[in-house]
Amino acid sequence: MENREIARILSETADLMEIGGDDSFRIRSYRNGATAIEGHAEPVSAILADPARKITDIPGIGKGLAFVIQEIETRGSNERRDTLLQKYPPAALDFLKIQGLGPRNIALLFEHFQVASLDHLEQLCRDGKVRELPRMGEKLEAKILRSIAQLRLRTGRFLLSFGHQTAYELSDFLGAIDGVENVSAAGSLRRGRETIGDLDLLVTGTGAANALDRFAAHPRVHEILGRGANKTSVKYGLDGLQVDVRALPRQSFGAAMQYFTGSKDHNVAIRMRAIKMGLKLSEYGLFRADDESRVAGETEEEIYQALGLQWIPPEMRENLGEIELAAESTLPSLIQLSDLRGDLHMHTTETDGRATLEEMADACRVAGYQYIAVTDHSKALSMANGLDEARVVAFARRVRKLNEDGNLGLRLFSGLECDILKDGTLDIAPDALAELDVVIGSVHSHMNLESTEMTDRLLRALESPRLTILGHPTGRLLLNREAYAYDCDRVFSEAVRRGVALEINASPERLDLGAHLIRTAKAKGAKFAISTDAHHPKHLANMRYGVFTARRGWLEPRDVLNTLPADEFAAAIRKPKS
Repeated sequence: MENREIARILSETADLMEIGGDDSFRIRSYRNGATAIEGHAEPVSAILADPARKITDIPGIGKGLAFVIQEIETRGSNERRDTLLQKYPPAALDFLKIQGLGPRNIALLFEHFQVASLDHLEQLCRDGKVRELPRMGEKLEAKILRSIAQLRLRTGRFLLSFGHQTAYELSDFLGAIDGVENVSAAGSLRRGRETIGDLDLLVTGTGAANALDRFAAHPRVHEILGRGANKTSVKYGLDGLQVDVRALPRQSFGAAMQYFTGSKDHNVAIRMRAIKMGLKLSEYGLFRADDESRVAGETEEEIYQALGLQWIPPEMRENLGEIELAAESTLPSLIQLSDLRGDLHMHTTETDGRATLEEMADACRVAGYQYIAVTDHSKALSMANGLDEARVVAFARRVRKLNEDGNLGLRLFSGLECDILKDGTLDIAPDALAELDVVIGSVHSHMNLESTEMTDRLLRALESPRLTILGHPTGRLLLNREAYAYDCDRVFSEAVRRGVALEINASPERLDLGAHLIRTAKAKGAKFAISTDAHHPKHLANMRYGVFTARRGWLEPRDVLNTLPADEFAAAIRKPKS
């Protein structure tokens, strides 16, 4: 099993234990274990398979938890989780995804109503029964109903990072088969959507047909949905992601990539353009309508060229005006990963990170960055050991000394992820913030405010002369928590007026801002910062997902602050000292 899968089961077990009122120390042990496993660089399954090694060598993993992890690796669950799932209905794990509930409220619902399904819970809310329980009310009922509706929409969706990980795994597997020349991912994964519903893989070469048979026999395939001469569809992995693998002749590869990449709206518009030109476009190629002779098909570029268009980057293919721009050869030159010169949001062991400042800096230097900003949490996040004013000032002085010594191999900017409190003030005094180079203001609490109240909160935060970047500006957690509501037009306009950049948080669970709001903010003249919010050196690789999202928002390098050279970046963010 992958580390992510083991960590998820440990976290689910901890949630179920909290519903059951288990010992808080044991619950915390499971949660810490999940964090340790997910953040561990090496596959835990490899350690478990080696008799000479011990999983207890991983910090945070004791003997008891080691036994549980071995059990999860062996059979995909553990005894404690199984026992709790016998006590509570299977829907308990779905209830944990509902905003506003939490384990304690779920336990209360089980105790009073023996609620057994989402449908049952939905009916209780509609009947006004939930508000009768302690700590619950009419607003919570409305929130639960909204969350259930969103949960149903999210069912069967997977994070972009999960799709990429699966695509890499299967590309290696299929690519190793004799006669396979190329394996490429298409669909919403290629377009960089933040979540995907399935995975499309296109295979070419003389061994493509054999690859379909080998794929159907893959050990992680647990259900075959369909098998044919040119396509095999399966449910893959514990999460049941649908994967479709198609075998193609080389001369049709470009047409198939264009067709299966989508989006549907983009493809309809492209096909209509072809018809008006006396052509016919399908997944097999571009043909003349009158005599069926082939015009193009081996590459996407030749298809778009034959249609009088620039090649359109996959991230833009949503029929939002990209075809018209391509016809005029005026598509934007979208940002690329190689354009970024630094990462502006990361955490260290000073708060809730898993590596020291020096370790994070070394990993960034190896990644080729010229500069970074280290931005640990502020004191409002006491559970993360957030920095108070004294520690903030001491950190700024330490950074100045490190830069003077010049031993890090890159330029270091002192920073802080400072909490935006409920009233819109920042939770660190202005004179301490003035010592820093980069201040990211983020909302981590009171996310259920009404739109007008949240708008006022963010507008007040933007009044701070110390604020550099508005962090993960909608607070969403993909497939888990919806964005909080506020007047984006007013907030984005004020950010532009105040010279505050908007973050594109590259954490796969966030990808915040999303593409639609990026385009909205860009139209107002906003500047952006693409950052990983890394808590471990391996999280730095998530920058690619932030770039995908920026490209879906049609951003160019000039729109993003951390494409600037170090001196120009320093000048761009410099704030007056008083």
